[in-house]
Amino acid sequence: MSERMTIEKVLNKKKQKQKITMLTAYDYSLGSLMDASGVDMVLVGDSVANVVLGLESTRDVGMTEMLHHAKAVRKGVKRALVIGDMPFESYQADTNQSVHNAKRFIEEAGCDAIKLEWFEQCPEVTAKIVQAGIAVMGHVGLTPQRAEEMGGFKVQGKDKESAHQIIEQAKILEQQGCFAVVLECIPTPVAEIITQRLSIPTIGIGAGIHCDGQVLVTHDLLGLSDRFRPKFMKQYVDLKSVVLKGINQFCQEVEKGIFPDESRSYNMNAQELERLKKEEEI
Repeated sequence: MSERMTIEKVLNKKKQKQKITMLTAYDYSLGSLMDASGVDMVLVGDSVANVVLGLESTRDVGMTEMLHHAKAVRKGVKRALVIGDMPFESYQADTNQSVHNAKRFIEEAGCDAIKLEWFEQCPEVTAKIVQAGIAVMGHVGLTPQRAEEMGGFKVQGKDKESAHQIIEQAKILEQQGCFAVVLECIPTPVAEIITQRLSIPTIGIGAGIHCDGQVLVTHDLLGLSDRFRPKFMKQYVDLKSVVLKGINQFCQEVEKGIFPDESRSYNMNAQELERLKKEEEI
């Protein structure tokens, strides 16, 4: 196993112009696979609401669920940086609870950092969490927790004014102490400008090739999700068909009496069996 990833190492990767990888995980087994693959950062994303819990919006998931999944991921991840995604209720619904909830991700779940999405009070909330000694990853552009207020899940920053606003938001997050910032669904040139202007890494999702790193929802990458597929999403394998094939074969073998066969069954001593049969009058 390679050495454990740290915030400092993530920052150095930008300085050395080495691309950074980040993927989502929601349980022990997927977290373990992330570690084995060499992914730099593992995000316990609030996308668990959509791809695991079957909820309509990421706003529907809360601290109870997020901590539950973060604890499981942490057990499986020993090398990569684990980042807990702050759910809407934990810092936007009541900003006074933001530091307390951020600490829970670190102290209870064992995360290395937290991520939060841009909103009106984001600079103040970010500063407070950083001052509490907690590493923070920011998130600008399309912010799913407020997607409805932004006109839905669509590209942000397509005109000069909105692009400038996103650039300024990213700068502010760096000033407030963020160690990295996610850029979601913004034009490639805008992401390039932000990446050039910031000394901290940019992690893109639908933000083009010039970001310092990239992130995807792992269930999308693996072909395990039936949710809407945005233009930026790339499916690398089709695990859904593989899983369905295995389950279908299991059902067929059980129905036909093929499984389990003798090689997958246990036996007992013949004399003990005879004694048992006599006692049970078989």
